[in-house]
Amino acid sequence: MSALPLIFTSGWASGINAYAVVLLLGLMGATGATDEVPLSLQRTDVLVVAAVLFLCEAVADKVPYLDSVWDVVHTVIRPVAGAVVAALLAGHDGSLPQLAAAAVGGTTALLTHLVKAGTRMAVNTSPEPVSNIVLSLTEDVGVAALVVLALFHPVAAAVVAGTALAVGIATVLFLLSRIRRYWLRRKELRAGRRKGTPAPV
Repeated sequence: MSALPLIFTSGWASGINAYAVVLLLGLMGATGATDEVPLSLQRTDVLVVAAVLFLCEAVADKVPYLDSVWDVVHTVIRPVAGAVVAALLAGHDGSLPQLAAAAVGGTTALLTHLVKAGTRMAVNTSPEPVSNIVLSLTEDVGVAALVVLALFHPVAAAVVAGTALAVGIATVLFLLSRIRRYWLRRKELRAGRRKGTPAPV
């Protein structure tokens, strides 16, 4: 499919911030910057909802521990959004290519989401909030840049997205010990609340 590079990149971006993907694609289509965006993503109600949810994510994603709770909630939402956006980009309702596109977008979004969630768990082992803010801003800029690039240079964007995904998976594997530490600390906090005593710092 000629749309496959765009579908792959949108799936990668949806795994990080699905609302930003919908909002950017919709705005790019609505302003006439590109003809690649389906009309369903350009609707005013879709853009308004995406904008509100994007603002919510922009705040939650920069607060230590709250970002990980947000990620847990979005374990289903991001892959589903990636699949839906991919299917819309592919067109041809109910066709095999559209189903294949949905599978590519959803799977890519799930992998990227797991990388993002794992990285945030590792970062949250550090008490300072600066790392979360910097990482979140980097993700926001990366998503925006790649989505726009994918609309005009889809193959180049897909190569960058694929490289970023591979590096992200390698990074999460490298940070497994810190991720385990995050889960142990969460268990200690929950145990402390049940007993009515503060968990050790």
